[in-house]
Amino acid sequence: MTVKNDPKVKKREVIVIGHQNPDTDSICSAIAYAKLKKQTEGSHFTACRTGEMSRETRFVLDRFRVKAPRLCTDVFAEVQDIDIRPVKGVSGDTSMRRAWEIMRDIDAETLPVISENEKLLGLSTLGDLAKAHMDSVNPYAVSAAKTPLKNIVSVLDATVVCGDISGCFERGKVIVGAASPELMETKIDKGDIVIVGNRYEAQLCAIEMDALMIIVCMGATVARSIVKLAEEKGCILLTTPFDSFAASNLVMQSIPIEANMTKIDKLLKFLPTSPLEDVRETMGKVRHRYFPICSASGKYKGLISRRNLLNLHKKQLILVDHNEGSQCVQGWEEAEILAIIDHHRIGTLQTDSPILFLNRPVGCTATIVFQLYRDADLMPDKKIAGLLLSAILSDTLVFRSPTCTGTDRDAAGKLAEIAGIDIYKYAEEMFAAAEDLTGETAEQVFFEDFKEFTQDDITFGVGQGSYMSEQNLKKATEILMEYAPEALKKTGYDMIYFMVTSINAESCTLICCGEGADTLAEEAFGVSACGGTVYLPGIVSRKKQLVPVLLNSMKKM
Repeated sequence: MTVKNDPKVKKREVIVIGHQNPDTDSICSAIAYAKLKKQTEGSHFTACRTGEMSRETRFVLDRFRVKAPRLCTDVFAEVQDIDIRPVKGVSGDTSMRRAWEIMRDIDAETLPVISENEKLLGLSTLGDLAKAHMDSVNPYAVSAAKTPLKNIVSVLDATVVCGDISGCFERGKVIVGAASPELMETKIDKGDIVIVGNRYEAQLCAIEMDALMIIVCMGATVARSIVKLAEEKGCILLTTPFDSFAASNLVMQSIPIEANMTKIDKLLKFLPTSPLEDVRETMGKVRHRYFPICSASGKYKGLISRRNLLNLHKKQLILVDHNEGSQCVQGWEEAEILAIIDHHRIGTLQTDSPILFLNRPVGCTATIVFQLYRDADLMPDKKIAGLLLSAILSDTLVFRSPTCTGTDRDAAGKLAEIAGIDIYKYAEEMFAAAEDLTGETAEQVFFEDFKEFTQDDITFGVGQGSYMSEQNLKKATEILMEYAPEALKKTGYDMIYFMVTSINAESCTLICCGEGADTLAEEAFGVSACGGTVYLPGIVSRKKQLVPVLLNSMKKM
């Protein structure tokens, strides 16, 4: 079954993600399950990872030429998770009059001013327009703002009788030619804009005084001789249906909004990825009504106000290979968990509402994901089959782990057929890649596959590394024992353990660090510690053989 996506309906992204310090099962199951959901429900499912991948996982993805999932270190609420008001931006040369009309029509008090490439230049508010209007007694305000002549024509709903209106009004004043011609001659300067009625002598005087533009009011007809003279002198001649009072006001409203806007360098703006908690704090300190949202490159995205903070759309998660809150991506409490696909014990995680919780007693989450493919009457392609097989081989230590079930073996066999892979030959290659410590720091090796656990008021961590080569196992043990005290200090845990697992010998050397760590291990497994380590024959599974025993011993102690 496949799903056809409706391109007109944009669905919110659903993040499919594994646990912190992701292992091969966590990464591969996330990729495979996201692919399944895309095929059955739509393209809005995205596989993500919470941290850096292990050497083994990198080998697997390279082997099957699959792109690594997107890194997602937290899912805290961000600006892009609320309703951003998509108020359309306008160019800086938009007239004050037109800006007011737009605000009125869309019931807005703020208008973004943007460049041709959609970058935010500033904001124009009703307050800015009101202030500019109150200062409109200055007859030079229109030229000081370098007002485009087309703005004047537009606000006056004027007809161009003659002249070129492609430029700007850059010098001169606006004057109403209501006086006698003798007085007008003393008031009009070259380059002025003169507003007149249907008086022939006033029109003639304005032209002779080299006015840049003459505005004839009340829709009066202009004499041919005046038109001819205006053309000869290069004077722009307009007619408008408004009277001189209205015309003078409207000319002042032709000023471009960029002249009175709040410029970008004085604005409080946010990125779509700005944490919502920081935004709330900032909004609480200032009295601005609207705040612009811009991309990192400065491209305008929309506006938000305090009211928008009430409409939070939580990030949506599907968790794979874990169900412990301590192992979840940071910020999971602020997100909405839709489903959990896992094979571990039931942990501490709680949700606000019922969800799909699929927990099966198998050796690997990838086995469950493969079952879900079959339930949907679908088969994974070669790449996904290779990823799922790799996860099963990794989690079950090539079927040696006590967590391995017949279901895991059956799934691995079918996946190997699809991927065209020899299981045991491929497993040797995969584990050999995982054992190569070249270029790796002790910290990277220690936390590559590491999980946190809690019992009452005790928090401890358990790392694990699996090795087929005795030489690599010995080398890893030396490196990890030396680093363990620093790891304990770095995490702040009460105790810390590391399972250095021998795949061939089906045993592990347990490194113990922290007050009472070795004593707890001795009590739990009935063995003696030696130099901060405990040898545990037959113990290879953290999930089934180690952690449950440690937790039970903690309860007793």
